[in-house]
Amino acid sequence: MKNAVVYFEIQATDPKNLVSFYQQLFGWTFIKEENLPIEYYRIETAAIMGGLLKRPAEVPPSNCGTNAFTCSMEVDDFDQTSANILHNGGKIALPKFAVIGKCYQGYFTDPDNNIFGIFEVDINAH
Repeated sequence: MKNAVVYFEIQATDPKNLVSFYQQLFGWTFIKEENLPIEYYRIETAAIMGGLLKRPAEVPPSNCGTNAFTCSMEVDDFDQTSANILHNGGKIALPKFAVIGKCYQGYFTDPDNNIFGIFEVDINAH
């Protein structure tokens, strides 16, 4: 499902607390990933898959717009898509990194500072 929303992420100030919240609320399964530079849990749902991670910055203050899940699109070519994002006014929010043995992932902002991710599946990612 290239160029479709196929993955979501939830940022958490206290990841274990939100893991418990969503397990109890929706029955989602959380699997802690050990080979990443951040605290990260993979989320398995009945449909779209996702992740929950330690928030890398402060929580936005109230009344400042939406504080929401981040969506990622699967793309055929990470580098080409990244170049296209930058050419069209987007900016890099978090540079490309490997999720070892799974994919290359990165995050961008659109011209209105909305954050989104892209990833290229690659079992050789390292």
